[in-house]
Amino acid sequence: MEGDPFAGIGNGTHLDGKTVQTFQKNFVEVQDILDQNRVLINEINQNHESKIPDNLGRNVGLIRELNGNIRRVVDLYSHLSNSFTKSIDVSSEGDSNGALKSDSKAGHKRDRSG
Repeated sequence: MEGDPFAGIGNGTHLDGKTVQTFQKNFVEVQDILDQNRVLINEINQNHESKIPDNLGRNVGLIRELNGNIRRVVDLYSHLSNSFTKSIDVSSEGDSNGALKSDSKAGHKRDRSG
């Protein structure tokens, strides 16, 4: 995908399409929750400014919902971070293993000849 921020990493590592789709899906979910939080915060502020007892009482539930949403966002970002780290590690291991194999073969040849 051209212009995809996950297509290439600074060290030349590339993420597969499935990994990129998973990241994008999770970022969309996070954005949806943040949009919902914006609506909740606006309603909480309006209820607070109204000083109507029923509205103030309703804020208790809205604040609980907001806190739950924040926990979900934190969990999603944590999952994204772990997934991203694992995908980079797996990609780097493939590069490292290839380099190690060729180096160890070269070392073996030197030991036999020397």
